Amino acid sequence: MENDVAHRVLVAEDHRLSRIATQSILERLGYVVVGVGDGREAVEAEAAGDFDAVVMDCQMPRMDGFQATQEIRRRQQESGQMRIPIIGLSARTMDGDGPAALAKGMDVYLTKPLLVAELRMALAELVAGSIRGRSTARLPATSSRRVRA
Repeated sequence: MENDVAHRVLVAEDHRLSRIATQSILERLGYVVVGVGDGREAVEAEAAGDFDAVVMDCQMPRMDGFQATQEIRRRQQESGQMRIPIIGLSARTMDGDGPAALAKGMDVYLTKPLLVAELRMALAELVAGSIRGRSTARLPATSSRRVRA
């Protein structure tokens, strides 16, 4: 991570064990992690916190990850805030899900089961890009499991 500063990541995942597993992976990678259980909580936490990235499950109750992403993007645009990276996660692997996630404002779409190397690479590129002031990062097309902006 840039300058050995621990970056803060918000994890939004309704399934408790999946949230704990994702948080554990991120903590082992050196990130400071805050976890929430649904999209509405993610929107509130992102508005109140200072996060470098969001890892968002796409299918959640109350407000799904797509709706939460759209709300976060709307707030960022209205307030003139810098666009923070959002990585979408889903167990669904249907054609069209990845492009739909990107169309709704996510920067990267990863499928579950989550591969540590893919998450590490996506976060490293996205967080570095947002710190340098880029609005979105462009990741190399190296995996059929991952869809990027």
